[in-house]
Parts: sequence; structure tokens; C-alpha cells
Amino acid sequence: MTIHTCGHCRPYSLCFKLATLLAASVCVFLSALGTAVSQQKTVTIAAWADYIPPEVISGFEARTGIKVVYDTFDSLEFLETKLLTGGSGYDLVLPSALVANRLIQAGALQKLDKAQFGNYANLDPDILAFLAKHDEGNAYGVPYLWGTTGILYNPKLVSERLENAPVGSLDILFDPEIAAHFADCGIAMIDSPEEVVAIALNYLGLDPFTGDAAELAQAEALLTSVRPHIRHFRTGAIINGLADGDLCLVLGWSGDAGLAHARALDAGNGIEIAYAIPREGTEVFFDFLSIPVDAPNPENAHRFIDYLMEPEAIAEVTNQYFYPNGNRAAFELVAEEVRNDPNVYPPSEIMEKLFPNLPRAHGALRLLTRSWTRFKTGS
Repeated sequence: MTIHTCGHCRPYSLCFKLATLLAASVCVFLSALGTAVSQQKTVTIAAWADYIPPEVISGFEARTGIKVVYDTFDSLEFLETKLLTGGSGYDLVLPSALVANRLIQAGALQKLDKAQFGNYANLDPDILAFLAKHDEGNAYGVPYLWGTTGILYNPKLVSERLENAPVGSLDILFDPEIAAHFADCGIAMIDSPEEVVAIALNYLGLDPFTGDAAELAQAEALLTSVRPHIRHFRTGAIINGLADGDLCLVLGWSGDAGLAHARALDAGNGIEIAYAIPREGTEVFFDFLSIPVDAPNPENAHRFIDYLMEPEAIAEVTNQYFYPNGNRAAFELVAEEVRNDPNVYPPSEIMEKLFPNLPRAHGALRLLTRSWTRFKTGS
């Protein structure tokens, strides 16, 4: 065997060092390649907790071989800040239409490549038309779920404290004399300032999206009057709080009432949870499926969005979470008791009392945010 040396002096030592360096370089290269391949087989999603069923996620993983990394947020303000800062590492995000509008204006979302979607025709044209008010041409988002913000309550605990309590009216939350009856059994509100303030303004007979400082001050005064009776604003704790009997009254989202009731049934604790759309009217919200501008794996995100546009997949989401979806082809696959529930799919006479969330001017938003902070902290 002939051993070829790499130089004229100290051949073995020099060759050994070069071989070692070469081997190390190859290892680093292969490691980096392996990491890249690993990243290519994942999709990282940022969404509310309990917003994409595990069965839907596992179905996508089995179909595609792409692993889903599911990250959660507790407020849309957190998600918005993270995306505006950049480098979130998210491939797919689920903001509200209102937040998506601001993210689009800031250049934080990327245009969707609709050529990658085989199921886009399943979407409801009426929902797309609404979302186009926030996303012109539906370029940056696909509708996911929608719902209303209303009154979630425990009928037994509420009736024990006030006979004939006005559960169908926001008086139960916004009238301090009435709300005081339920402070001991637990009142909570979602930590969503734009939604809650809009609902308070509408309750007062004012424009829900006013930028007038005096009118915003009226909404703050209303909310401040009931602040002593509110236990918390932890959005993520509402479902379990209702299901466990730790809360009896909530200003929150329609689907959370169904989830809380389902969890109580699973626990066999005898707790019942109900939901009412306020007769004064309330906000209707729509959530987007969107891709951050710096998403590491945008192709995988497109595949996940397309999977969620399959009627069977999105119907499973609605059946589990009690939120209507934006997929026209999925309606007949939604369980009859869900699609016939007027609190899930409101009839036309109720829809007429609902108002969509709309963008506010920057100055009005700043006033609102400061007002909400004062209200929450009680300062």
C-alpha cells in the first residue's frame, strides 16, 4: 500500500491534521444539512390554545409527513407585537381580520400563492367579500373561523344569585348593581381591548369605532364602574374556569361556551354553561390564516392552509370548537346540532344587530389602549 504524503516535511502529522479538519467540516456541513431538512419538514403555527384540533393536526402530519409545531398566544396584542418585531419563527399565524389589516399595512405578512391551493373554491364568497374590507383582493389571508363576542354564563350559579337575571342583555355585565350579584362566583372578561371597548360604546348608543376622546372616556367610565366585580382578564383561563365552576359570568367568545360545556360534560361535574348574544348587539369577528413575511417554511404553511380548506377538515374544527367556519362546502358536514344552533350560526335577524370589527385611526387606538390599561389595573 502506498501512502501519499501531503507535503515535504512532517507528512504524517500534517496529513492527520488536514484530515481531521476535513472530517470536522464534513460533519458541520452534514449537521447543517440535516437541520435544514428538518426545518423543511415542519410548520410552526401560532394560534389560540384549543383552536386547531389534535385530530386535524395528526391528519395533516400523516398525509404530508410535515410535523406541526403548535405555539399559543394569550392575546392578539402579543401576536401583533411579535410579528411586527420580526424573527418570530412562525410559518402560519391566526390573527383576527382587524389585526391582520394592521399587519398587512406594516408589511409583516406575505402575499399568498393561491396557485398552491387546490381547495380555494370551497370558501364562502360572502365571507371573502367581508374579509376583503381588511385585505383587498383577499391577497394575504384565508378565512378560518368566525363568531360573536357575548355572554357566557353558568345558569345555576347565576339564577341562585339573582332570579330572572338578564342573561340576554349586557346589563348583567355593565350595570354595576347587577354585576355585583355575581362577583363572588367569578366574573371575567377577555383581554381584548378593541373588542370590549367597541361593545361598551355600542351599549351606550355610540359609534363602536369612534375616535372621539369624550366618547371613549364614557366607555372607560362604564367599564371602570364594574371593575371591582371582575376577577380577571386571563383569556386563556376562561374555558377551564367556566368548566370547573370557578367562573359564573364572562364577556367572551361564543365558541368558548361550547368548549367549556363539553369539558364539564367530560368531567361529569354536572356544570352547565350557556351562551347568549346580547340583545343590544355585539361584535362579530373573523380570524385569518396568514403567513408571516419572514416565515421559514412558507410552502409548508400553504399546504396546511390548503388542508384546512378541505370540507372534512374544517367541519371537524367547527364540530369540536363550536365556531362557524368560512367554508361553504363544509356546511352540510357540520353536525346538525351545531349548524342549527342560533348562537353558533346566528339567524338573519340577529346578524342585523352585529357589527364587524373595523380599523381605528392611530390616535384613537392609542387613546383606547391607555384607557384599557387604566381600566384593567384599576388606576
